[in-house]
Amino acid sequence: MNKRKTLYGLLAVVSTLFIIHSLVENYWIDPGATAFLSHKTGLKRELNLPVWLNVMYVHVAFACIAMLAGLLNFSNRIFEKSRRFHRINGYVYIVSVLLVVLTSGYMAPYATGGRIGSMGFNALNLIWLFITMMALVQIKRKQMGRHRNWMIRSYAFCFTNMLIHLITTLFHQGFGLVYVTSYTIGVYGSIVLLLIIPGIIIRRNR
Repeated sequence: MNKRKTLYGLLAVVSTLFIIHSLVENYWIDPGATAFLSHKTGLKRELNLPVWLNVMYVHVAFACIAMLAGLLNFSNRIFEKSRRFHRINGYVYIVSVLLVVLTSGYMAPYATGGRIGSMGFNALNLIWLFITMMALVQIKRKQMGRHRNWMIRSYAFCFTNMLIHLITTLFHQGFGLVYVTSYTIGVYGSIVLLLIIPGIIIRRNR
């Protein structure tokens, strides 16, 4: 029990810091996404910047909401005090994931790395949506254990952006690869890690 509390506390700290970082970075420090867009070269589709930015703002906002909602629903204390809140918050999470996936789908064609990067993001979106729907199906069937396992898998995808940038930084600044190549590795590398890590966590919890 103490181990689980420690892990949840660590998860809460990481999630909260990432939410704060995302909000400050995208709405205050660089609301025009100048640094991020500077790496998008050779786009085959013309980027409508005002529309793209508005979609990005929605994307970031609901990504943060999904991360917060998922974090709260992993709290045993909140679950025991109010299952109604847990259920409503669960739907908030699902709607947030859906909106993140939809906005990501709009931005995918403009992904850094061109078509290969775009395909990676589309794959991420489809996998995350499928996993999240599986979590919903399991709770509808009253399969609590399976629901929790699928939610662990789904929640891991809330850290997609973090993983992509960590991997990109490793290959770009650590190994000296060009940014576009590093970013593409980050996208596909995150898919692999986001499928492997939750499985390890689930097995350890058993």
